[in-house]
Amino acid sequence: MLLPNSTAPCALPDSPLAAAKPGIDACVHCGFCLQACPTYVNLEDENDSPRGRILLMRSVLEGTLPADDADVRTHIDRCLGCRACETACPSGVPYGHMLEAMRATLYTRQPPPLVARVILAVFARRALLSLALLGARVLRATRLPRLLSRLPGRMGFAFAMLASTEAPLRGRRWTPRGTGARGTATLLEGCVMRGLFRHTNAATKRVLRENDYALADTRGQACCGALHAHAGDLDAARALARANVAAFERSSAEWIVVNSAGCGAMMKEYGELLADDPAWSARARAVAERVRDVSELLVAAGPRPTGGPVLLRSNGGGTSAPLRVTYDAPCHLLHAQRVSLPPLQVLGAVRGVDLVALTDSDQCCGSAGIYNLVEPDTSDAVLAPKLAHIAATGAALVATGNPGCLMQLGAGLRRAGAHARVLHPVDLLDAAYASGERAAPA
Repeated sequence: MLLPNSTAPCALPDSPLAAAKPGIDACVHCGFCLQACPTYVNLEDENDSPRGRILLMRSVLEGTLPADDADVRTHIDRCLGCRACETACPSGVPYGHMLEAMRATLYTRQPPPLVARVILAVFARRALLSLALLGARVLRATRLPRLLSRLPGRMGFAFAMLASTEAPLRGRRWTPRGTGARGTATLLEGCVMRGLFRHTNAATKRVLRENDYALADTRGQACCGALHAHAGDLDAARALARANVAAFERSSAEWIVVNSAGCGAMMKEYGELLADDPAWSARARAVAERVRDVSELLVAAGPRPTGGPVLLRSNGGGTSAPLRVTYDAPCHLLHAQRVSLPPLQVLGAVRGVDLVALTDSDQCCGSAGIYNLVEPDTSDAVLAPKLAHIAATGAALVATGNPGCLMQLGAGLRRAGAHARVLHPVDLLDAAYASGERAAPA
Protein backbone atom coordinates (compact mmCIF):
# COMPACT_ATOMS: atom_id res chain seq x y z
CA MET A 1 0.00 0.00 0.00
CA LEU A 2 1.27 3.45 -0.89
CA LEU A 3 1.42 5.78 2.10
CA PRO A 4 0.38 9.46 2.20
CA ASN A 5 3.07 11.93 1.14
CA SER A 6 4.76 9.30 -0.98
CA THR A 7 7.82 10.50 -2.88
CA ALA A 8 7.13 8.16 -5.81
CA PRO A 9 7.57 9.87 -9.20
CA CYS A 10 4.54 11.21 -11.02
CA ALA A 11 3.66 9.02 -13.99
CA LEU A 12 1.16 11.57 -15.39
CA PRO A 13 2.92 14.92 -14.92
CA ASP A 14 0.80 16.75 -17.49
CA SER A 15 -2.58 15.39 -16.42
CA PRO A 16 -5.21 17.34 -14.45
CA LEU A 17 -4.65 14.83 -11.66
CA ALA A 18 -1.06 16.05 -11.18
CA ALA A 19 -2.40 19.37 -9.91
CA ALA A 20 -4.42 17.47 -7.28
CA LYS A 21 -1.33 15.88 -5.69
CA PRO A 22 -1.27 18.28 -2.68
CA GLY A 23 -4.81 17.22 -1.86
CA ILE A 24 -3.94 13.55 -2.29
CA ASP A 25 -0.97 14.02 0.06
CA ALA A 26 -3.19 15.80 2.63
CA CYS A 27 -5.31 12.67 3.18
CA VAL A 28 -4.11 10.79 6.28
CA HIS A 29 -6.58 7.91 5.77
CA CYS A 30 -8.11 8.45 9.20
CA GLY A 31 -11.51 7.07 8.20
CA PHE A 32 -13.67 9.98 9.41
CA CYS A 33 -15.08 10.16 5.89
CA LEU A 34 -16.38 6.60 5.81
CA GLN A 35 -19.76 7.01 7.50
CA ALA A 36 -20.30 10.31 5.69
CA CYS A 37 -19.97 8.61 2.30
CA PRO A 38 -23.28 7.30 0.85
CA THR A 39 -21.65 4.79 -1.47
CA TYR A 40 -19.49 3.29 1.28
CA VAL A 41 -22.45 3.12 3.67
CA ASN A 42 -24.62 1.37 1.08
CA LEU A 43 -22.04 -0.77 -0.77
CA GLU A 44 -19.64 -1.46 2.13
CA ASP A 45 -16.63 -1.53 -0.19
CA GLU A 46 -13.48 0.35 0.83
CA ASN A 47 -12.82 1.12 -2.84
CA ASP A 48 -16.13 3.02 -2.84
CA SER A 49 -15.08 5.25 0.06
CA PRO A 50 -13.30 8.62 -0.25
CA ARG A 51 -10.02 7.34 1.16
CA GLY A 52 -10.22 4.27 -1.07
CA ARG A 53 -10.74 6.43 -4.14
CA ILE A 54 -7.88 8.71 -3.06
CA LEU A 55 -5.61 5.65 -2.97
CA LEU A 56 -6.78 4.85 -6.50
CA MET A 57 -5.96 8.42 -7.55
CA ARG A 58 -2.48 8.14 -6.06
CA SER A 59 -1.92 4.79 -7.73
CA VAL A 60 -2.91 6.17 -11.14
CA LEU A 61 -0.84 9.31 -10.63
CA GLU A 62 2.26 7.35 -9.67
CA GLY A 63 1.80 4.66 -12.32
CA THR A 64 1.16 1.62 -10.12
CA LEU A 65 -2.28 1.33 -11.74
CA PRO A 66 -2.96 2.24 -15.39
CA ALA A 67 -5.44 5.03 -16.04
CA ASP A 68 -7.45 2.72 -18.27
CA ASP A 69 -7.89 0.06 -15.56
CA ALA A 70 -11.55 -0.98 -15.61
CA ASP A 71 -11.82 -1.27 -11.83
CA VAL A 72 -10.45 2.23 -11.36
CA ARG A 73 -13.14 3.60 -13.65
CA THR A 74 -15.84 1.59 -11.88
CA HIS A 75 -15.09 2.94 -8.42
CA ILE A 76 -14.49 6.52 -9.57
CA ASP A 77 -17.74 6.49 -11.55
CA ARG A 78 -19.66 5.23 -8.52
CA CYS A 79 -18.77 8.37 -6.54
CA LEU A 80 -21.75 10.71 -6.22
CA GLY A 81 -19.52 13.74 -5.82
CA CYS A 82 -21.70 14.85 -2.90
CA ARG A 83 -18.65 16.16 -1.00
CA ALA A 84 -20.01 15.04 2.38
CA CYS A 85 -16.51 13.72 3.04
CA GLU A 86 -15.20 17.29 2.92
CA THR A 87 -17.49 18.29 5.78
CA ALA A 88 -16.31 15.29 7.83
CA CYS A 89 -12.60 15.58 6.97
CA PRO A 90 -10.37 17.00 9.75
CA SER A 91 -7.51 17.54 7.28
CA GLY A 92 -9.37 19.77 4.83
CA VAL A 93 -8.86 17.46 1.85
CA PRO A 94 -10.46 19.17 -1.23
CA TYR A 95 -12.00 15.93 -2.44
CA GLY A 96 -14.46 17.52 -4.89
CA HIS A 97 -11.71 19.19 -6.90
CA MET A 98 -9.62 16.02 -6.79
CA LEU A 99 -12.52 13.95 -8.09
CA GLU A 100 -13.01 16.34 -11.01
CA ALA A 101 -9.29 16.18 -11.78
CA MET A 102 -9.36 12.38 -11.68
CA ARG A 103 -12.38 12.21 -13.97
CA ALA A 104 -10.78 14.71 -16.34
CA THR A 105 -7.69 12.48 -16.46
CA LEU A 106 -9.86 9.47 -17.29
CA TYR A 107 -12.11 11.40 -19.69
CA THR A 108 -9.79 11.31 -22.70
CA ARG A 109 -8.73 7.71 -22.04
CA GLN A 110 -12.12 6.20 -21.23
CA PRO A 111 -15.01 8.36 -22.43
CA PRO A 112 -18.10 8.21 -20.19
CA PRO A 113 -21.13 6.11 -21.23
CA LEU A 114 -23.05 7.14 -24.34
CA VAL A 115 -26.03 8.47 -22.38
CA ALA A 116 -23.69 10.76 -20.43
CA ARG A 117 -21.98 12.01 -23.59
CA VAL A 118 -25.33 12.80 -25.22
CA ILE A 119 -26.59 14.71 -22.17
CA LEU A 120 -23.37 16.69 -21.87
CA ALA A 121 -23.45 17.56 -25.57
CA VAL A 122 -27.03 18.82 -25.30
CA PHE A 123 -26.32 20.92 -22.19
CA ALA A 124 -23.32 22.52 -23.90
CA ARG A 125 -25.49 23.76 -26.80
CA ARG A 126 -28.16 26.26 -25.83
CA ALA A 127 -30.36 25.70 -28.91
CA LEU A 128 -30.40 21.92 -28.47
CA LEU A 129 -31.05 22.24 -24.76
CA SER A 130 -33.93 24.67 -25.28
CA LEU A 131 -35.49 22.30 -27.81
CA ALA A 132 -35.11 19.31 -25.49
CA LEU A 133 -36.65 21.15 -22.55
CA LEU A 134 -39.50 22.44 -24.73
CA GLY A 135 -40.26 18.85 -25.70
CA ALA A 136 -40.22 17.87 -22.04
CA ARG A 137 -42.69 20.64 -21.16
CA VAL A 138 -45.00 19.63 -24.00
CA LEU A 139 -44.91 16.02 -22.83
CA ARG A 140 -45.54 17.07 -19.24
CA ALA A 141 -48.63 19.04 -20.31
CA THR A 142 -50.19 15.86 -21.71
CA ARG A 143 -50.10 14.27 -18.25
CA LEU A 144 -48.65 11.15 -19.86
CA PRO A 145 -45.67 11.22 -17.48
CA ARG A 146 -48.00 10.46 -14.57
CA LEU A 147 -49.26 7.35 -16.31
CA LEU A 148 -45.90 6.24 -17.70
CA SER A 149 -44.20 6.71 -14.33
CA ARG A 150 -45.74 3.35 -13.40
CA LEU A 151 -43.55 1.56 -15.94
CA PRO A 152 -40.86 -0.65 -14.39
CA GLY A 153 -37.19 0.24 -14.37
CA ARG A 154 -35.42 3.44 -15.33
CA MET A 155 -37.91 4.32 -18.04
CA GLY A 156 -40.69 4.62 -15.47
CA PHE A 157 -38.38 6.49 -13.11
CA ALA A 158 -37.50 9.01 -15.84
CA PHE A 159 -41.18 9.75 -16.46
CA ALA A 160 -41.75 10.05 -12.72
CA MET A 161 -38.94 12.60 -12.59
CA LEU A 162 -40.64 14.65 -15.29
CA ALA A 163 -44.03 14.39 -13.56
CA SER A 164 -42.47 15.65 -10.34
CA THR A 165 -41.51 18.97 -11.95
CA GLU A 166 -45.12 20.17 -11.82
CA ALA A 167 -45.76 22.92 -9.27
CA PRO A 168 -47.22 21.26 -6.15
CA LEU A 169 -48.89 24.44 -4.85
CA ARG A 170 -51.35 26.61 -6.72
CA GLY A 171 -51.29 30.01 -5.05
CA ARG A 172 -53.13 33.07 -6.33
CA ARG A 173 -51.20 35.75 -8.16
CA TRP A 174 -49.85 38.57 -6.05
CA THR A 175 -47.73 41.70 -6.32
CA PRO A 176 -44.60 42.15 -4.18
CA ARG A 177 -44.37 45.44 -2.27
CA GLY A 178 -40.65 45.60 -1.57
CA THR A 179 -38.71 48.85 -1.84
CA GLY A 180 -35.56 47.65 -3.59
CA ALA A 181 -33.53 49.25 -0.80
CA ARG A 182 -31.30 46.20 -0.33
CA GLY A 183 -29.70 46.55 -3.75
CA THR A 184 -29.99 44.79 -7.06
CA ALA A 185 -29.80 41.07 -7.76
CA THR A 186 -29.83 39.18 -11.03
CA LEU A 187 -30.96 35.58 -11.31
CA LEU A 188 -29.04 32.74 -12.91
CA GLU A 189 -31.97 31.37 -14.90
CA GLY A 190 -30.33 27.95 -15.13
CA CYS A 191 -31.00 25.14 -17.58
CA VAL A 192 -33.39 22.73 -15.90
CA MET A 193 -34.66 25.54 -13.69
CA ARG A 194 -35.51 27.69 -16.70
CA GLY A 195 -36.90 24.75 -18.65
CA LEU A 196 -38.87 22.76 -16.07
CA PHE A 197 -39.06 24.88 -12.91
CA ARG A 198 -40.15 28.21 -14.34
CA HIS A 199 -42.61 28.55 -11.49
CA THR A 200 -39.70 28.44 -9.04
CA ASN A 201 -37.73 31.05 -10.97
CA ALA A 202 -40.80 33.31 -10.96
CA ALA A 203 -41.32 32.68 -7.24
CA THR A 204 -37.65 33.48 -6.58
CA LYS A 205 -38.01 36.87 -8.22
CA ARG A 206 -41.24 37.67 -6.35
CA VAL A 207 -39.93 36.78 -2.89
CA LEU A 208 -36.71 38.71 -3.47
CA ARG A 209 -38.73 41.78 -4.49
CA GLU A 210 -40.95 41.32 -1.42
CA ASN A 211 -37.78 41.36 0.68
CA ASP A 212 -36.58 44.66 -0.77
CA TYR A 213 -34.26 43.52 -3.56
CA ALA A 214 -34.50 45.03 -7.01
CA LEU A 215 -34.16 42.54 -9.88
CA ALA A 216 -32.23 42.93 -13.13
CA ASP A 217 -32.11 40.59 -16.12
CA THR A 218 -28.83 39.28 -17.54
CA ARG A 219 -28.70 38.24 -21.18
CA GLY A 220 -26.31 35.75 -22.71
CA GLN A 221 -26.34 33.27 -19.81
CA ALA A 222 -25.17 29.73 -20.48
CA CYS A 223 -25.28 26.42 -18.59
CA CYS A 224 -23.16 26.82 -15.46
CA GLY A 225 -20.89 23.92 -16.47
CA ALA A 226 -21.38 21.83 -13.32
CA LEU A 227 -22.47 18.67 -15.14
CA HIS A 228 -19.44 18.85 -17.41
CA ALA A 229 -16.97 19.52 -14.60
CA HIS A 230 -18.34 16.63 -12.52
CA ALA A 231 -18.09 14.29 -15.54
CA GLY A 232 -14.48 15.27 -16.28
CA ASP A 233 -15.12 17.43 -19.36
CA LEU A 234 -13.24 20.41 -17.98
CA ASP A 235 -12.76 22.05 -21.38
CA ALA A 236 -16.52 22.33 -21.88
CA ALA A 237 -17.00 23.45 -18.27
CA ARG A 238 -14.45 26.23 -18.72
CA ALA A 239 -15.99 27.37 -21.99
CA LEU A 240 -19.41 27.65 -20.33
CA ALA A 241 -17.89 29.41 -17.32
CA ARG A 242 -16.27 32.02 -19.58
CA ALA A 243 -19.62 32.66 -21.26
CA ASN A 244 -21.28 33.23 -17.89
CA VAL A 245 -18.44 35.39 -16.58
CA ALA A 246 -18.75 37.62 -19.65
CA ALA A 247 -22.54 37.76 -19.33
CA PHE A 248 -22.63 38.64 -15.63
CA GLU A 249 -19.79 41.16 -15.98
CA ARG A 250 -22.20 43.18 -18.10
CA SER A 251 -24.73 43.25 -15.27
CA SER A 252 -24.59 46.06 -12.75
CA ALA A 253 -26.31 43.92 -10.09
CA GLU A 254 -24.48 43.57 -6.79
CA TRP A 255 -25.59 39.96 -6.38
CA ILE A 256 -25.91 36.98 -8.68
CA VAL A 257 -28.64 34.91 -7.06
CA VAL A 258 -28.89 31.17 -7.69
CA ASN A 259 -31.74 28.86 -6.69
CA SER A 260 -29.99 25.64 -7.77
CA ALA A 261 -27.44 24.31 -5.27
CA GLY A 262 -25.28 22.59 -7.89
CA CYS A 263 -25.14 25.68 -10.08
CA GLY A 264 -24.37 27.91 -7.12
CA ALA A 265 -21.48 25.70 -6.02
CA MET A 266 -20.07 25.69 -9.54
CA MET A 267 -20.30 29.46 -9.96
CA LYS A 268 -18.76 30.14 -6.56
CA GLU A 269 -15.78 28.05 -7.74
CA TYR A 270 -15.30 29.72 -11.12
CA GLY A 271 -12.10 31.26 -9.77
CA GLU A 272 -10.62 27.80 -9.17
CA LEU A 273 -11.97 26.43 -12.47
CA LEU A 274 -10.29 29.20 -14.48
CA ALA A 275 -7.30 29.70 -12.17
CA ASP A 276 -4.79 28.71 -14.88
CA ASP A 277 -6.23 31.07 -17.50
CA PRO A 278 -4.48 34.46 -17.13
CA ALA A 279 -7.09 36.24 -19.23
CA TRP A 280 -10.03 35.00 -17.16
CA SER A 281 -8.90 34.04 -13.64
CA ALA A 282 -9.31 37.47 -12.01
CA ARG A 283 -12.57 38.09 -13.87
CA ALA A 284 -13.89 34.70 -12.78
CA ARG A 285 -13.03 35.37 -9.14
CA ALA A 286 -14.78 38.73 -9.27
CA VAL A 287 -17.97 37.17 -10.63
CA ALA A 288 -17.78 34.27 -8.15
CA GLU A 289 -17.61 36.69 -5.23
CA ARG A 290 -21.03 38.08 -6.21
CA VAL A 291 -22.78 34.68 -6.23
CA ARG A 292 -25.26 33.93 -3.44
CA ASP A 293 -27.81 31.20 -2.90
CA VAL A 294 -31.32 32.65 -2.77
CA SER A 295 -31.64 31.58 0.87
CA GLU A 296 -28.56 33.64 1.79
CA LEU A 297 -30.06 36.81 0.37
CA LEU A 298 -33.46 36.16 1.93
CA VAL A 299 -31.95 35.58 5.37
CA ALA A 300 -29.91 38.78 5.03
CA ALA A 301 -33.28 40.52 4.69
CA GLY A 302 -34.98 38.60 7.51
CA PRO A 303 -36.76 37.18 5.57
CA ARG A 304 -39.99 39.10 6.09
CA PRO A 305 -42.48 36.77 7.85
CA THR A 306 -45.56 35.80 5.91
CA GLY A 307 -48.84 37.46 6.75
CA GLY A 308 -50.84 34.25 6.62
CA PRO A 309 -50.28 30.50 6.77
CA VAL A 310 -50.33 28.03 3.93
CA LEU A 311 -53.05 25.51 4.79
CA LEU A 312 -53.59 21.99 3.62
CA ARG A 313 -57.18 20.84 3.47
CA SER A 314 -57.69 17.68 5.48
CA ASN A 315 -59.76 14.78 4.26
CA GLY A 316 -62.19 14.92 7.13
CA GLY A 317 -64.84 17.53 7.73
CA GLY A 318 -63.37 20.18 5.45
CA THR A 319 -61.22 21.57 8.24
CA SER A 320 -57.76 23.02 7.75
CA ALA A 321 -54.51 21.82 9.27
CA PRO A 322 -51.02 23.35 9.17
CA LEU A 323 -48.70 21.86 6.62
CA ARG A 324 -46.15 19.44 7.96
CA VAL A 325 -42.91 20.13 6.09
CA THR A 326 -39.48 18.54 6.26
CA TYR A 327 -36.24 19.75 4.69
CA ASP A 328 -33.62 17.73 2.82
CA ALA A 329 -30.32 19.55 2.41
CA PRO A 330 -28.88 19.53 -1.14
CA CYS A 331 -25.32 18.25 -0.97
CA HIS A 332 -23.84 21.10 -2.99
CA LEU A 333 -25.53 23.65 -0.76
CA LEU A 334 -24.57 22.03 2.54
CA HIS A 335 -21.19 20.43 1.80
CA ALA A 336 -19.82 22.47 -1.12
CA GLN A 337 -21.19 25.93 -0.26
CA ARG A 338 -21.43 25.27 3.51
CA VAL A 339 -24.88 26.92 3.61
CA SER A 340 -26.88 25.09 6.29
CA LEU A 341 -29.16 27.35 8.35
CA PRO A 342 -30.51 29.86 5.79
CA PRO A 343 -32.94 27.44 4.05
CA LEU A 344 -34.36 26.44 7.44
CA GLN A 345 -34.72 30.11 8.37
CA VAL A 346 -36.58 30.72 5.12
CA LEU A 347 -38.99 27.89 5.93
CA GLY A 348 -39.29 29.21 9.48
CA ALA A 349 -40.63 32.49 8.13
CA VAL A 350 -43.75 30.72 6.81
CA ARG A 351 -46.49 31.02 9.41
CA GLY A 352 -48.49 27.90 10.18
CA VAL A 353 -45.89 25.40 8.95
CA ASP A 354 -44.99 22.47 11.18
CA LEU A 355 -41.31 22.01 10.30
CA VAL A 356 -40.05 18.56 11.32
CA ALA A 357 -36.45 17.34 11.24
CA LEU A 358 -35.45 14.73 8.68
CA THR A 359 -33.10 11.97 9.80
CA ASP A 360 -29.86 12.02 7.76
CA SER A 361 -30.92 15.12 5.86
CA ASP A 362 -27.21 15.71 5.25
CA GLN A 363 -26.95 12.46 3.25
CA CYS A 364 -27.17 12.46 -0.55
CA CYS A 365 -30.47 11.49 -2.20
CA GLY A 366 -28.69 9.75 -5.11
CA SER A 367 -29.44 12.30 -7.84
CA ALA A 368 -25.98 13.88 -8.26
CA GLY A 369 -26.55 15.54 -11.63
CA ILE A 370 -26.87 12.74 -14.18
CA TYR A 371 -25.68 10.05 -11.77
CA ASN A 372 -29.14 8.50 -11.44
CA LEU A 373 -29.14 7.93 -15.21
CA VAL A 374 -25.67 6.39 -15.52
CA GLU A 375 -25.46 4.56 -12.16
CA PRO A 376 -29.12 3.68 -11.51
CA ASP A 377 -28.58 0.73 -9.17
CA THR A 378 -26.35 2.64 -6.76
CA SER A 379 -28.62 5.67 -7.03
CA ASP A 380 -31.60 3.55 -6.00
CA ALA A 381 -29.66 2.10 -3.06
CA VAL A 382 -28.83 5.61 -1.83
CA LEU A 383 -32.39 6.87 -2.35
CA ALA A 384 -34.14 4.03 -0.47
CA PRO A 385 -33.21 5.07 3.10
CA LYS A 386 -33.99 8.69 2.26
CA LEU A 387 -37.55 7.75 1.27
CA ALA A 388 -37.96 5.73 4.47
CA HIS A 389 -36.83 8.69 6.59
CA ILE A 390 -39.25 11.01 4.76
CA ALA A 391 -42.12 8.60 5.37
CA ALA A 392 -41.26 8.54 9.08
CA THR A 393 -41.74 12.32 9.34
CA GLY A 394 -45.33 12.18 8.10
CA ALA A 395 -44.61 15.35 6.11
CA ALA A 396 -46.91 16.43 3.31
CA LEU A 397 -44.15 18.46 1.66
CA VAL A 398 -40.41 17.95 1.34
CA ALA A 399 -38.43 21.13 0.70
CA THR A 400 -35.07 21.07 -1.06
CA GLY A 401 -33.15 23.60 -3.14
CA ASN A 402 -31.78 21.81 -6.19
CA PRO A 403 -33.56 20.64 -9.36
CA GLY A 404 -31.88 17.23 -9.43
CA CYS A 405 -32.90 16.59 -5.82
CA LEU A 406 -36.44 17.82 -6.51
CA MET A 407 -36.79 15.36 -9.38
CA GLN A 408 -35.04 12.45 -7.66
CA LEU A 409 -37.06 12.72 -4.46
CA GLY A 410 -40.24 13.51 -6.34
CA ALA A 411 -39.88 10.47 -8.57
CA GLY A 412 -39.02 8.21 -5.65
CA LEU A 413 -42.05 9.35 -3.66
CA ARG A 414 -44.40 8.95 -6.62
CA ARG A 415 -43.22 5.45 -7.42
CA ALA A 416 -43.46 4.49 -3.74
CA GLY A 417 -47.10 5.58 -3.70
CA ALA A 418 -46.41 8.30 -1.12
CA HIS A 419 -48.66 11.33 -0.80
CA ALA A 420 -45.81 13.69 0.02
CA ARG A 421 -44.69 16.08 -2.69
CA VAL A 422 -41.44 17.99 -3.16
CA LEU A 423 -40.91 21.71 -3.67
CA HIS A 424 -38.28 24.42 -3.44
CA PRO A 425 -38.29 26.46 -0.18
CA VAL A 426 -38.98 29.66 -2.12
CA ASP A 427 -42.11 28.09 -3.62
CA LEU A 428 -43.53 27.62 -0.13
CA LEU A 429 -42.55 31.15 0.92
CA ASP A 430 -44.08 32.53 -2.27
CA ALA A 431 -47.38 30.67 -1.67
CA ALA A 432 -47.49 31.97 1.89
CA TYR A 433 -46.96 35.55 0.76
CA ALA A 434 -49.72 35.07 -1.80
CA SER A 435 -52.18 33.97 0.91
CA GLY A 436 -51.09 36.49 3.54
CA GLU A 437 -51.98 40.01 4.59
CA ARG A 438 -49.27 41.68 2.50
CA ALA A 439 -50.34 40.01 -0.73
CA ALA A 440 -52.38 42.01 -3.21
CA PRO A 441 -54.18 40.69 -6.27
CA ALA A 442 -52.14 41.17 -9.45
